Amino acid sequence: MSLTGVPTGTEYVRRQNTGLVLRALRAHGPATRTELARRTGLAKATVGTIVAELEAARAVTQDDDSVSSGRGRPGRPVALTGESILGLGLEVNVDYVAAVALDLGGNVRVVETRPVATAGTPPSTEELIELATDVRTALMADGHTVVGATVAVPGLVAHDNRTVSWAPNLGWDGRHLAAELEEAFGADCPTTIDNDANCAALAEAAHGVTTDVSHSLYITGTIGIGAGIVQDGRLVRGGAGFAGEVGHMPIGNPSRVCGCGRMGCWEASVGLRAMLSTVGIDEEDTPLQTALAVADLAARDASTRAALATLGHELGTGLATLAAVLDPAAIVLGGYFVPLGAYVVPAAGQVLAERLPSASIHLPQIRLSSLGIHAAALGAAEDALADVYAGTLAL
Repeated sequence: MSLTGVPTGTEYVRRQNTGLVLRALRAHGPATRTELARRTGLAKATVGTIVAELEAARAVTQDDDSVSSGRGRPGRPVALTGESILGLGLEVNVDYVAAVALDLGGNVRVVETRPVATAGTPPSTEELIELATDVRTALMADGHTVVGATVAVPGLVAHDNRTVSWAPNLGWDGRHLAAELEEAFGADCPTTIDNDANCAALAEAAHGVTTDVSHSLYITGTIGIGAGIVQDGRLVRGGAGFAGEVGHMPIGNPSRVCGCGRMGCWEASVGLRAMLSTVGIDEEDTPLQTALAVADLAARDASTRAALATLGHELGTGLATLAAVLDPAAIVLGGYFVPLGAYVVPAAGQVLAERLPSASIHLPQIRLSSLGIHAAALGAAEDALADVYAGTLAL
């Protein structure tokens, strides 16, 4: 180990090889040591050493039933479990905070959402810190190891992945959020920050409705509108890491003021509060509860259905603009759009087909998120485990 704490030499190689074995098990399922050696290109003896270490760390288990793989003794399948090794994903938004704990095997262990008591004022971090510490303390009390945390925020994140550069709907500018949480954790849980749409896009690619495509576009559906762009399992971040701030494209109603202070932003026409203004009802505790109330009203009221169709038209205009530039195989609508899909997707799809120049050759599918309001927190939990899979964090 070097003086900087970065592994060098054989330690670095060992961690990289460990990450390779973990990724092989996550991607392709259980395998004998011989099969793992084939998958990874590592020597069987090296795989055996790594499996023994992972088993000691409770990251893998070996099945008692042997499987023949040709010549020699039958092998025992190795399976990725990692039930005690967790990544903590958090999300802070205007009206709620959420937490998801994900184990190394990709299984969700904890899901929790709490409304925040900040109506009419920018939120503090107190609710987020309280939720994060409560969940982490409970997990540790049950014998789990939380290897790291990632926070999803609706705004721009600095290159250090620790600072919220600009989140207008939260009223945050240059907030050192990762440091605040690490202090609350007692400085023993590495914490990073990422954009909420990026996190949700990763979650959909790993667990949701875009596992079958290589290129996808995810659209958040909260007070703010953001996008996450995934290509071959990786996020497209842009030159400064700010790709996806689509809510501030100047394609909305020019008479509407956005939370950023500008006029005519797309999210001022299709964000949650814009939708509520259109249908004329009040906001409830969470975006999901609000959308369910609107869906219930739309089922009974023709004027509400017409208002949502108009919103769908404005949504489709923005989707056509984005699809013309990005050419996604699928577009995923998340957040409040999901319960209202029956009322907004037909109009959005019609505009997309009419306005996209390449529609006759390729028309991206509009899909509704299958992960609900916790998509961003789930993607953040995946990110919190990324260093383990990359082999840069020892178990």
